Amino acid sequence: TDPDEGMNGHVKYSMKEVSDLASEIFHLGLETGAITLVRSLDFEEGDLYELEVQAQDEGTLYDTAKVT
Repeated sequence: TDPDEGMNGHVKYSMKEVSDLASEIFHLGLETGAITLVRSLDFEEGDLYELEVQAQDEGTLYDTAKVT
């Protein structure tokens, strides 16, 4: 969340670094930051997935987090 008012309080989310496989499996809500599955996980395809998610307000402030 961003405590600023107006446009600087509006946060948008994006995936900065994601593997091709993970991009086929996970969906990131651009407005909510919610990460959901597009399809079921398959242990034979991979047992670990890493996504780098960035949150940025309408100004210049942003931060990133690694989701494993």
